[in-house]
Amino acid sequence: MNVQNDLQGLQQLFSSQEVAQPGKTEASQVSGTKAGVDQATLSSAASAASAVAQDSDVRMEKVAAVLQALATGTYSVPASEVAGKMIDHMLGK
Repeated sequence: MNVQNDLQGLQQLFSSQEVAQPGKTEASQVSGTKAGVDQATLSSAASAASAVAQDSDVRMEKVAAVLQALATGTYSVPASEVAGKMIDHMLGK
């Protein structure tokens, strides 16, 4: 795995402006940073997602319980509930 290539691929994928590379001391490095310090700039999409995540009303204890149930293979949702929610959504309820 080549970390340099992965960083460049992520930069292109998310249209971020700058990703400082470890140990890079060239003038192209962002001013005000020290050599050998990792730095990343979030794209506008990542920044928006981060802001939404901080303001969300996600109940993390419930998320953790669902993740645990998925991991152990005990998560189950009755098909009738799924069908009912799909119909309600299609009807705009």
